[in-house]
Amino acid sequence: MTKRRQAISLKKVSAVSIVAIAALGMVLTYTTAGVISIQQMSTTINRHVPSSGNIAAVNVGLYVDFACTQTLQSINWGDISPGGSINRVIYLKNTGSTNITLSMTKNNWNPPSANGPITLTWDKESAELAPGEVTQATLILTVAEDIIGITTFSVTILIVGSS
Repeated sequence: MTKRRQAISLKKVSAVSIVAIAALGMVLTYTTAGVISIQQMSTTINRHVPSSGNIAAVNVGLYVDFACTQTLQSINWGDISPGGSINRVIYLKNTGSTNITLSMTKNNWNPPSANGPITLTWDKESAELAPGEVTQATLILTVAEDIIGITTFSVTILIVGSS
């Protein structure tokens, strides 16, 4: 091969190599941008709100188990994602000698702004319990999808059995 043919051949190889490297660079750039976007979106979606809750009762026993051998004093809700909810099962026992009607209140939200974007409900409001009767209750904590500025919270739950 002559020097001129070698130079032309090298120029063709060099041009093809440059185009291939440029194309690879563009693919990697778009792939990386996609990964960053997915990670950023994932960070937004997977924000967690660590939490805890104290629980107290009047005229009713609160327990972890149906046999009523382990008393319940607090609930750890764990991490909750915006737009999500978590259920916790507890057991209630009428420890008195008359029928009671159950009610639940929530107070001492910390921070106070958590009350609203975070809600707590249950399935035993106004339920009646006979003396010695045990029932299972489900507490449902729900976090609004658009919650902003709350990274941790706590709340005091009061369950009352009224005659």
